[in-house]
Amino acid sequence: MPDQLLSQKSMLLNVCDRILELDNSIRFSGFANNNGKIIAAQYRKGLDPLLTSEESELSFIDSVLRMRTRDDMKTKLGKVIFSSTVYEKVNRATILLDNEEYPILMMSFDNNTTIGKGADHESIIVYGILSLVSYYAERSEVGRRLSR
Repeated sequence: MPDQLLSQKSMLLNVCDRILELDNSIRFSGFANNNGKIIAAQYRKGLDPLLTSEESELSFIDSVLRMRTRDDMKTKLGKVIFSSTVYEKVNRATILLDNEEYPILMMSFDNNTTIGKGADHESIIVYGILSLVSYYAERSEVGRRLSR
């Protein structure tokens, strides 16, 4: 693997680690390319993933396809910032990045089924994760690619 690709993957893994540090409810963070292939991903330490690596990749492919269909309404509704889905076992969020190489950033959160308890995932995304991605975008070559 060329040094540039190692450097890019290292940077993306670092972003994943920093996202996991934002809140103890974050289970997973990962980047995927246009085809849904996982480029870099990290799980919270000590966590047993709910999906196998193959299932995770299929999930990313589904997310890429769903984000592309949302693009159809962009002229009327504006650009997609993020999408969130609540499952019985986990909450998942997908951020569409302005980047052709790494267009998808996906996170999963612990699902607290009791209303009013647990983390405010939307605030974590808006004020934590999006800010963190912007910070890296301003300071690195890979980051500049993330914010294109």
